[in-house]
Amino acid sequence: MENRHAIVIGAGAGGLAAAADLASAGVNVTVLERASSAGGKMRNINVDGHPIDAGPTVFTMRWVFESLFQDAGSTLESAVSLEQASILARHWWTSGGQLDLDVDVETSARLIQEFANTRDAEGYKQLCADAANIFDTLRDTFMAAPKPSPVSLAYRVGITRIGALLRLRSHQTLWNSLGNYFEDARLRQLFARYATYVGSSPLLTPATLMLITHAEQAGVWMLPSGMSSLARAIQGLAEDHGASFHFNTDVARITTTRGRTSGVTLTTGEHLPADAVIFNGDHGALASGKLGDEVARATTKSSASKRGLSAITWCLMADVKDFPLSYHNVFFDHDYPEEFNAIFSRQRLPAHPTVYICAQDRLTGRHVAGPERLLVLINAPANGDSKAWSERDLRLAASNTQHVLDACGLSLDLSDSNASICHPSQFHHLFPGSGGSLYGRASHGMMSSFTRPAARTRKPGLYLAGGSVHPGPGVPMATLSGRIAARAALEDLRAR
Repeated sequence: MENRHAIVIGAGAGGLAAAADLASAGVNVTVLERASSAGGKMRNINVDGHPIDAGPTVFTMRWVFESLFQDAGSTLESAVSLEQASILARHWWTSGGQLDLDVDVETSARLIQEFANTRDAEGYKQLCADAANIFDTLRDTFMAAPKPSPVSLAYRVGITRIGALLRLRSHQTLWNSLGNYFEDARLRQLFARYATYVGSSPLLTPATLMLITHAEQAGVWMLPSGMSSLARAIQGLAEDHGASFHFNTDVARITTTRGRTSGVTLTTGEHLPADAVIFNGDHGALASGKLGDEVARATTKSSASKRGLSAITWCLMADVKDFPLSYHNVFFDHDYPEEFNAIFSRQRLPAHPTVYICAQDRLTGRHVAGPERLLVLINAPANGDSKAWSERDLRLAASNTQHVLDACGLSLDLSDSNASICHPSQFHHLFPGSGGSLYGRASHGMMSSFTRPAARTRKPGLYLAGGSVHPGPGVPMATLSGRIAARAALEDLRAR
């Protein structure tokens, strides 16, 4: 494959994984990234001289990355420092109560019994068992497989395991299904929040998404050097096999010759030929013609009404030594459904948002003295291409967020002039074609998982990777998408 050349547009998780797989297979790989470093959404922001993770912070599904490094002749452990979290997340409610989820199911069950009641502790253990079954059913047949249809999924699962398909619960919503496990409304909130990991409302997403419960229970790791260190490690893996990275490099269009993808043209006017092009960006950018009319019909258009969640984030240094933060922290108000009705039905900020805080200096056993690095995040509508987010909007968002935190006992000044704020319009600028959605299309409805674009497009030689395509959003899933795209490209290159 040494005489074959592939161009990867975008050095996010999917693009990095594709570059590593293609390069280790002997393909000449060039990665083009408009930002100044690799990572995509795995980015950090410098605040007062301190790098703060400003994107994904939860590292799960370690097997995805171990396999990527192993297949390229290396090991994950040699490339990145990881520490397993004993507390998966710490939770507070404005109505009262605090609950840790522990890496050990029995320990969490005991804590839930003390927090709520014995029935809910048993319900939690049953949820973990059911989530594990769903995860095991879909791991190889859906997540790591080329884009399936309901028929192909049934074939992969096997006729002798038809009961496993029925237990996926795609006909139920996550919100309704969780009512069967928990009497305490706070626990229903806690586990319904996993729908937001794929940018969706728990009121509308299938109960199949309870598999995320298992993904976290199987292990959450912390990266002392931040999630961007994972991006650098995969970049290094690809470079070790000859891949070339070019940053601050913007692609104007993807070119075709006689109906087949033939390369890219940069905004500088330079043309780079290629036998295959992998686009690791929001597929909406491609479909809307941002990469040229020649490839606009290569994938389906994405409706703005079906976008997943965006966010408002604050990266700041703050002194919160008198409040018992863990590494991952979630603060809930009392009316969870209203948050998603506001965002998805009315395209408005919720008056009482759920607040996520990643306290990045709270590694296991570490003592924090003085100001520490915090990422504060609330959900927001993905209307960054149609709404001009004003200072007034951001002040309201900060006020609503601080109200929830205050009610839980945490005093935090989000108006700090040194805080770095990002909102849907900025996310849309960072990730063109997305409208600010951080997850691509929302996973609403029982068929939603089958509607994401596949790696192969309608244009020969052009492939898709990233969180907006199959198998979905999140760093592990985007990484799998890159591997699927690389596999498809290699199959086609070998067949030529």
